[in-house]
This record gives sequence, structure tokens and C-alpha cells, in this order.
Amino acid sequence: MQVFVTGASGFIGSAVTAELIAAGHQVVGLARSDGAAQAVAAAGAQVHRGDLADPESLRVAAEAADGVIHLAYHHDFSEYSKAAEMDRSAIATLGDALAGSDKPLVVASGMLGLTGAGGVITENDRAPEHSPRLSEGAALSAAARGVRASAVRLPPTVHGEGDRGFVARLIGIARATGVSGYPGEGTNRWCAVHRFDAARLFRSALEAAPAGAMVHAIDDEGIEVRDIAAIIGRHLELPVVSVGQAEVFDHFGWLAPMFSMDAPASSALTRERFGWQPSHPGLIEDLEKGHYFS
Repeated sequence: MQVFVTGASGFIGSAVTAELIAAGHQVVGLARSDGAAQAVAAAGAQVHRGDLADPESLRVAAEAADGVIHLAYHHDFSEYSKAAEMDRSAIATLGDALAGSDKPLVVASGMLGLTGAGGVITENDRAPEHSPRLSEGAALSAAARGVRASAVRLPPTVHGEGDRGFVARLIGIARATGVSGYPGEGTNRWCAVHRFDAARLFRSALEAAPAGAMVHAIDDEGIEVRDIAAIIGRHLELPVVSVGQAEVFDHFGWLAPMFSMDAPASSALTRERFGWQPSHPGLIEDLEKGHYFS
């Protein structure tokens, strides 16, 4: 099928693009800059110039596609509500373009901020009514209008070579402060997945997820953050220390509330429904490879 992918040149999007092309799909990738356009073309995909803030560019590409994977996000955590609203609006535009077609629309969502009824977040747990991330509600709204819309929930750490996300930020903070820190006792947990395993699951959701499905891209269900800090400290030869609640914002900056959250999650239902089995290194093994510290 012809698949329109937003965020096609990004860390996860480039892996999704390669996965789709390898499976025989044709990819049209959204590009808002010359650099992004060059990366999309080099990956073997067709370039569609546009931007999340340009609804018409999204509508035209979605209407011409057999399915859509929405990965683009404005990662400015100092203006989170603005970014979330831009994401919601983009999903609404994509949903309008596909309304009544039963075509697939797969949107990226996240785990942080969710809570599991049994202590571990599962596919059956829904985002709180006033969740600051609006992607899941927008996807469910599209599903109610005849779109086979689903959401792939990503963990706080989607890792692999080239990662510039939260773990890379933690390494940067450790280098800048001279210590590898963790909040409090460090027993709160982060789930994780390798980007190539996540890419394969996005393809599975595109091909087979029913309308309204929540899909969990989770390999490591819950790694204590002090264990992440310990590996960073060992590789950088820095002390590993607890950062008290009063200092956590000064030390970690905007990452503080996220690194302090407890977000263990399961992908048991996803594995059963889609036959998905992660095959790439988990986060601890990936960190031990050393490429994060080059």
C-alpha cells in the first residue's frame, strides 16, 4: 500500500520508513526542510513537502494514501501544551481526510503520565480524561468516524544508535555536572524498546490493528532509573549519586518530572495479538555497547 508517514526522517520515522519499504510498501514522507527532504529521498521514499502547522499539506497527502503513520511531534517541552495541541490538530486533519474509508491511521503516543490499574500499564488502561497528551483521544475520535485508527504507545526510552532523546540527555547532564544522578531512591522504573523493534510494530499496526486499539511497543517492562544512572556513571567514570527532591529540578531541568515518574508497562497483549517479539538489544545491553558514549 502507499503509506503517508509524518516524521519520516526522524530517529523512529527513518526506521519505520525502512521497515515499510522492506515489506513492499510505498512510502510518502512528510518533509518540512531541505535536509529532511534529502533524508526521505535517500531512504527510497517519495518526498511530500509540508508541516504539522499546515493542515492542507497533511490533508492532500492523506487523501492520496492507502494508510497513514503519524510520528511527527514538536519536541519543545517548554511549551508542552502547544505541542500537544498541534499534535491533536494534525491527527484531526488526518482523520478528516480518511473519514469513512476504513483506511488505517496509526499515531504515536506515550507511556509517561499513564497509570495501570494493576500497577503496570497495559493495553486496556486508558489515558486520563485530562491527559496533557492528546493523541489517543484524537485517534479514538477518528476511529468513531470510519477510520481504522490505532495508537502505538512508546516508552520514555526508544533507544539505538543515533538516539538524541532522554538517555542522551541524561548522559549530557552527567558530563555537565560531573555526577551521574538519579532522583530520590531511584527505584522508579522506565520501560524501553529498541527503535527497530518499534518500527516493526508500527508496520504491524498499520496492516492489522483494529480501530481503537492501543498497541504497546515495550521490550523492557521496567528498569529502575538508578540502574540507568549506574551504567552512565561507569562508562563516564563519574560518581553515581542520589539527587534529593529539593534539587531534582535544578539538576535535571525539564527532564526532572519525567525521570522521576514510575512507568512500568506490559506488552503481553500486543505480543499475543500481533505475534510481535522484540529481537534487538534491550536498553541495558544497548548502553553497554558504548555507542551512547562515543
